[in-house]
Amino acid sequence: MPRCAIPILLTLLVPTAARSQDSTVRRRDTTSLAPLEVQVTRGPERRLAVPASVAVADSGAFRGAQLQNGIDEALGRLPGLYVANRFNPSLDQRLVIRGAGARANFGLRGLKVLLDGLPQTLPDGQTQLTNLDLGLVDRAEVLLGGASALYGNAGGGVIAFTSSLPSSPFSARVRTVGGSFGTSRLAANASGTTGPWSGTLGVSRYASNGVRQQSATSATQLSLGVNRLVGSSWLLKGRYYLARSPEARNPGALTRAEYLANPDSAAANNILRGADKSVTQHQLGLTATTSDTRGNGAEVTVFGLTRDLVNPLATAPPGPTGPRVGTYSAIDRVVGGARASVRRRLDDRGTRLSVGADVQTMRDDRVNRRANGGQPTDTIVADQRETVTEIGPFVSLHAEPTSRLTFTATGRWDRVAFRVRDRFLTDGVDQGGTRAMSAVSGSGGANIRITPVIAAWTAVSSAFETPTTTELVNQSNGAVGFNRDLEPQRTVTVEGGLRTAGAVVASLTAYRSSVRDALVQAREQDGRAYFENAGRLAIRGLEAGLSWRPASGVDLTASYTHTDARFSEYRLRAGATTDTLDGLEVPGIPRHVVRAVVVVTIGPLVAEWDQQIVSRYFADDRNTLPVDGWGAGVTALRLRADLAAGARAGRVGLAPFVAVNNLWNRRYLAAATVNGFGGRVYEPAPGRWVFVGLDASFRLGP
Repeated sequence: MPRCAIPILLTLLVPTAARSQDSTVRRRDTTSLAPLEVQVTRGPERRLAVPASVAVADSGAFRGAQLQNGIDEALGRLPGLYVANRFNPSLDQRLVIRGAGARANFGLRGLKVLLDGLPQTLPDGQTQLTNLDLGLVDRAEVLLGGASALYGNAGGGVIAFTSSLPSSPFSARVRTVGGSFGTSRLAANASGTTGPWSGTLGVSRYASNGVRQQSATSATQLSLGVNRLVGSSWLLKGRYYLARSPEARNPGALTRAEYLANPDSAAANNILRGADKSVTQHQLGLTATTSDTRGNGAEVTVFGLTRDLVNPLATAPPGPTGPRVGTYSAIDRVVGGARASVRRRLDDRGTRLSVGADVQTMRDDRVNRRANGGQPTDTIVADQRETVTEIGPFVSLHAEPTSRLTFTATGRWDRVAFRVRDRFLTDGVDQGGTRAMSAVSGSGGANIRITPVIAAWTAVSSAFETPTTTELVNQSNGAVGFNRDLEPQRTVTVEGGLRTAGAVVASLTAYRSSVRDALVQAREQDGRAYFENAGRLAIRGLEAGLSWRPASGVDLTASYTHTDARFSEYRLRAGATTDTLDGLEVPGIPRHVVRAVVVVTIGPLVAEWDQQIVSRYFADDRNTLPVDGWGAGVTALRLRADLAAGARAGRVGLAPFVAVNNLWNRRYLAAATVNGFGGRVYEPAPGRWVFVGLDASFRLGP
């Protein structure tokens, strides 16, 4: 993006928040809260008074003419978030918040994710969105920046998804979508209330031939939610999620020559070695909450998760190799834990004390075999049990000495213990071990309401992020075992901003983060990443957004994210030599991201123009492999006819829709594999693709 464009953007886009961020927050599973509240701060807070960067996407961002298959559709609209859709079903999308998460080789890293209060993030920091059915999400709240003082092992922030729950005696919805690349999605859900009970049941089925070779996928999800009011103040919530994906093929990344010749192709090793993923996951959780009119309250959650993963990799195993010889990895995972917090109001001015703790434990039984064309052989190359236990008590003080001033202070201690027990000892080496990593995290902030609709705030926080078990067992020398050299990275962030409410909803946030012992992906080969501690990073950024209704039936939301992430101290070992990379850009992080959505409503017709621009960045630590920017950007056009309003008396609604992604058929790179071996870093996006669908609903009651 030209430098001259930046001042213009800053003039137009007073940074963050969509109109949805100041819409009334309703918890349909209990009573309505006051307007402008958020819960991601582990307690009800007025958004205008929070001394932190908070963004919210409501149901409007998840509905409409969406495919509802990727978080980029909704969360990518929020400033401070960059979602890289790798169009690789085996790896999930990559989410970057203030530089955190850019090193994720699969899934999400560097942040915490909650779904209806149940952690989707494991105690070692890994997150898979396997349980997330976007068709059922009603709201997402995002706390940007270091959130370790509240949530522990979370360097980049927190995302809390909330599913929609019933507000009528009975309602049902069926949604079907089909389009390019053999893509189809069929979803149905039903919900209702009776007396103190309410609940919802949803099921969806997604399938696609894939936008590239070796990228076909299919997945089925089931979500069940049941609520029970007990007495006048207690609410019991039960949640069950089932997800099964028997196929999620991995096309891998391309070299630049391969990308220019055929962007729809896949890496040869991934095809020959049958890179794929099959997973079945169950999660069950129970939550009890209570609150009173003074703001006192308590919440207790217990949960459990099982995950069976079969993952043929293109990575060559130890021993003799060949074109079809890869690694067949199987993981049997069991997770359990609890979350608890209590808050008490201490005076009549709004002073509130909260205390709580999170406990979580995970056990992985991992067996790696030699594979031939994606099929396992009898030759075992690794057999080990990996366990991780996390415990983190916290205390938080919220004070309002006047109606215009808010102060917060939070402290937390965390301990994350890793243990690997090697059960494959025929090589004569016990590669097991134990590690315990602990940290004290803190945050403090102040907020002042300048006018009833304008507030300014500032905050300072510390955060830490441990290596994951996958990073600990993939040693930088290529051996499978336990990496005793990796340390957690630690971050200190200073930030401040402005936000407004009213007819024009806007906010502006500027921050600076210093990271030491930064965890970086030193190299990657055929889908397996190897990590080291780089030294220090310096990250500076600006987050801007605007929500405005310039005329009746016209809504504009826009965001701008600027991230300047550099190595301030990094010595990269390369055999007998050491490269000094001080001052170079951290790979995988674009400096500029712009997203603008214009929605025009004329009667039952809704048209949506969605434009996104991503600037150039690098795919390697040495900054020798540039990833081209998107130029004028990539356009999506969505059209929907909402006929429900005309049929409301009959309580039946029909909404046909059509959408075109990449309207101008632009060739662009959707993501990059950081430090890919042999320059294999480029992950192409598809050309123009079209899908059509129908949303049908039925409702009883008001």
